[in-house]
Amino acid sequence: MPLNFDVARRSALLALTLLGAASCFTAHAQTAAADSNFPTQSIKILVGFAPGGSSDTVARIMAPKLSELFKQSVVIDNKPGAGGNIATDLLTKATPDGHTIMLGTVGSLSVNQHLTKLNYDPVADTAALSLCVVFSNVLVVNSASDVKTFDDYLKQARQENSKMSFGSSGIGGGGHLAGELLKIAANLNNQHVAYRGGAPAMNDLLGGVLPSIFSSPTDAVQHIQTGKLRPLVTTGAKRLEALPNVPTIAESGFPGFEATNWYAFAAPAKTSPEVIKRLNAALVATLKDPGVVAQLRKLGLEPTPTSPAEAARYIKAESDKWGNVVRKANIKGS
Repeated sequence: MPLNFDVARRSALLALTLLGAASCFTAHAQTAAADSNFPTQSIKILVGFAPGGSSDTVARIMAPKLSELFKQSVVIDNKPGAGGNIATDLLTKATPDGHTIMLGTVGSLSVNQHLTKLNYDPVADTAALSLCVVFSNVLVVNSASDVKTFDDYLKQARQENSKMSFGSSGIGGGGHLAGELLKIAANLNNQHVAYRGGAPAMNDLLGGVLPSIFSSPTDAVQHIQTGKLRPLVTTGAKRLEALPNVPTIAESGFPGFEATNWYAFAAPAKTSPEVIKRLNAALVATLKDPGVVAQLRKLGLEPTPTSPAEAARYIKAESDKWGNVVRKANIKGS
């Protein structure tokens, strides 16, 4: 009797094991099939800043080509606030099936973790897909300003209780970091004013409310061309193609100064390798499309398609670099 019971128990355990294996195989097969058919619905691109700003503009330039490649609609979902943290938080909580991705910034992917305590890890909880664009910021003032040159700007910004404040698209963004790096290099006393995106900051500059902005070229170039803004310097190692007559800060008395801005695409961390591969292929193809490239370069942005691994390494290196600046400048999050 005990022997028969033992045999029966073993048979039952074997049956359960086989059933479990079959279930796992079926689930794996279903997941693999879903991945191979990706995408099966519209794709949402989270943007952590207000409509009309630089990252929003880039996403909207790319959306039609991505939609064509995916054969699905591509929707831009603006979630402004907290320097891009709101959008990043939503990304980390999204279903990791590739249908929700984010166009992140230097702030949201590399810097904000050094500014404030987050309830997610921007590295561990996201998967890099590709860099998008790399570009310099441009320091601009209203054309009605009495600041005619970069030297004029420095003179006013060095004054005790200086009123030459500078705006940016948000705390920890590329414009903010460029301004803080210049404050350290030039011993300035001016203060940063954070906005919920480049567009609101630009509106205040054009309206005479704000003295200056470290702006993305996307937001500034059109107003420079119409004479509403005066460009003083750019923040990269070389001059902007869209503004060839505007010197760099490095050329203007601060050799070696470089503060480059960038955007990159990311997905939720547990997105499958197959879906990441498909997303990367479409993003790279879009960033190499002649029409998209022409539109981005016209705005002073350099398309920079990469592999997921290259993007991840770049984001980590930028986090290390700007983390040091955050600590040295004692920058605090909102």
